[in-house]
Amino acid sequence: MPQEILLAEPRGFCAGVDRAIEIVERALAKFGRPIYVRHEIVHNTYVVNDLKERGAIFIEELDDVPPGATLVFSAHGVSQAIQREAERRGFQIFDATCPLVTKVHVEVAKLHKEGYEFIMIGHKGHPEVEGTMGQLESGIHLVEDVADVARIQPGQTDKLAVVTQTTLSVDDAAEITDAVVARFPLIKKPKMQDICYATQNRQDAVKVMSPQVDIVIVVGSPTSSNSNRLREVAKKLGTDSFMVDNADELKPEWFEGRSRVGLTAGASAPEILVKAVIDRIKALGAVSVRKMDGIEETVKFPLPKGLKLDA
Repeated sequence: MPQEILLAEPRGFCAGVDRAIEIVERALAKFGRPIYVRHEIVHNTYVVNDLKERGAIFIEELDDVPPGATLVFSAHGVSQAIQREAERRGFQIFDATCPLVTKVHVEVAKLHKEGYEFIMIGHKGHPEVEGTMGQLESGIHLVEDVADVARIQPGQTDKLAVVTQTTLSVDDAAEITDAVVARFPLIKKPKMQDICYATQNRQDAVKVMSPQVDIVIVVGSPTSSNSNRLREVAKKLGTDSFMVDNADELKPEWFEGRSRVGLTAGASAPEILVKAVIDRIKALGAVSVRKMDGIEETVKFPLPKGLKLDA
């Protein structure tokens, strides 16, 4: 049974998730309940349920928001159509879109004005992808894997740019980007990669940790893209890996014959869940917890105006 837990560093909340949750918390404190949030503020069951108990109501359709209500857009961003419709209805809006997602939106809008079409690398149906593709009415084409690259037919190739979902596997995105460049050699790539620093840092930590352990546990909800990618990174390195929403989902048989456990958490998973998983693994026999050396993240994003609380 497990003897040691190796904790990845960094893990858990990133600056964009911290900011998004704080926006909802401050809106509740300043304006009272209920506060409406379009889509899950971040993809974590514990966080969403906690905010529900405090007065947040999560909706998918603007028809479910009453007139005059306060509305928060989730960290994943929204399309231009949703933005315009919410403004037309007169809601008090606070945008919790991660600034790194907003950066991609701004780049798309800027290049579109210069006549560019886009290839977007991402997962169909993910709210971030829908939000980014929804910045334009046309001229943005989604690819999910290398095979998709051969199938897309942009309207023109003289001005073509590539953007990516911010929470992809760094290695997978690089492979797909290489296929895109091979087919469209003159395509414009971002000045800086779109995959966010937190996604990159957590994947890098798992790459360092995986060869040192017998099993990797990722704390994260099934809907969390970056959490799923962490599990995949470990698996590709040959280390058995499992993702759990909470400690109750751990299965004792996973740890049989495995003395060292690697533990990390997706960017939307709070540390309270990690601590509960540590306690559960200790109950199975682990006697020590060791934190890896890793990057210390100091990024902090400003809040939208209008959420300052009285002293």
